[in-house]
Amino acid sequence: MSAEALTTDAATASLDGLHGAALDLAADKQAFPVPWGKLMMWIFLLSDTFIFSCFLTSYMNVRISTTAKWPNPSEVFSLNVGSTPVPLLLIAIMTMVLITSSGTMAMAVNYGYRRNRAYTTALMLVTAGLGATFVGMQAFEWSKLILQEGVRPWGSPLGAPQFGASFFMITGFHGLHVSAGVIYLTVVALRVWNGFYDRKGTYETVEITGLYWHFVDLVWVFIFALFYLW
Repeated sequence: MSAEALTTDAATASLDGLHGAALDLAADKQAFPVPWGKLMMWIFLLSDTFIFSCFLTSYMNVRISTTAKWPNPSEVFSLNVGSTPVPLLLIAIMTMVLITSSGTMAMAVNYGYRRNRAYTTALMLVTAGLGATFVGMQAFEWSKLILQEGVRPWGSPLGAPQFGASFFMITGFHGLHVSAGVIYLTVVALRVWNGFYDRKGTYETVEITGLYWHFVDLVWVFIFALFYLW
């Protein structure tokens, strides 16, 4: 074979390679087999992690730098059982409720992959119910601090004035996420019951909902440790 023929063949192979690469790039190929919905949820959770990290870091900076006495969480968040105050009783119950809801959500995802509509729907509604219970207890906690203790976002008669701003900002932002999660869970559960995901051919939306809910639960663990136990 002549040198000219070899050069022509090499040029043709090069063009074919470029053409094939262009076709691959235009065909919406994925580098990793991750559904777009799950990827977008991870990106959203990452951005939310930055926000909560900023809130908690700011709170810790205020807590360390303030010269005024910081209220004792064990006393501020105690509940009376009979005539005996029990430190952090309500907070402990709220924490157990959220941890339990993580378990029911994990079970819902498991049954979703098994295409069991009844169990998936029931477990997601139970999870939503536990989330609503948490929000209700948080509303009670807020009303107690505002009405009985006189705590405000701009001041606190219990000690350091930054206590009210830190408490309402951090727990309020988290409570907003839990409330949104309850609505999200309910909508997805109703779609599961109506057979929407059976017709779609995949239950991955249930798993994506679970990612959001587990994130909300995990954030509460940090709030519980840094705000209530510190």
